[in-house]
Formats: sequence, C-alpha cells, structure tokens
Amino acid sequence: MKIVIIDGQGGKMGCALVSEIKKVFPDQELYGIGTNSIATAAMLRAGAKYGATGENPVVVACRDADVIIGPLGIVIADALLGEVTPVMAAAVGSSPAYKLFIPVNRCNHWVAGTEDLSLGEYIRQVVEHLAEWRIKNNIR
Repeated sequence: MKIVIIDGQGGKMGCALVSEIKKVFPDQELYGIGTNSIATAAMLRAGAKYGATGENPVVVACRDADVIIGPLGIVIADALLGEVTPVMAAAVGSSPAYKLFIPVNRCNHWVAGTEDLSLGEYIRQVVEHLAEWRIKNNIR
C-alpha cells in the first residue's frame, strides 16, 4: 500500500504523521512529499522511506497513491502561504486515493464541524482512522 504524506512550511505535521504511523505500522513504507525541502527533510528524519520536494513529485506521487494524508490546504490552491500550487491542489483532489485531511483553520479558510483540537490529537485521530480503514478494506 502506498501512503503519501504531503506537508509544507516547517514539516511539523508531516513529521508527526510519519512518526505516529510508523509506531502503529512499523513495516509500512511512507512517502514524504514536501512542498519545500525543509518539510521533506523533516519527514525523512521521522522515518519516511521515500522523499521528494515540489510540484512534480506531488503530481507523480498522487497518481498511484492508495492513501494521501496532509493538511486540508493541500487541496486549496495557494494555501500554506502560497506553497500549494493550483497544479498540486488539482493532483491531490483528482487522485483516486483515499484522503485523510487535517483541518488547519488558518490562511483564510475555516472548516465547519471541526473541533479546536491540538495537532497531536488530530494526528491520533488520523492514525486511528487509517487503522480502521485498513481493517475495513482488508489491507495489511
């Protein structure tokens, strides 16, 4: 199963996602795709097996991903202070992958129905949901 984690800025969210997913699924190969090199490096340090940076790696990784995880902004053009290009947002949005988004109510968007939780709590919820989804779909 190909799990792609996309993050930008300083890579804090991507780093935490990689770290927590590796705890639950230690043999899972993770792809850390950064909108910048700092985010990519953070995800690689956290244990992502593969890493790449920029628009084209996002496009290529989304083509055959089974799961894409990242901040909600990865489907909003110009989000993450402009790091998400319209091409990146379209690649994520049009990918057939199962998508798990973490709401970050910044950068001129707010998501109705979300709770005001810490990043750690959102990451815990994402990892739990990923585990449930894998069981439901009989994926090891």
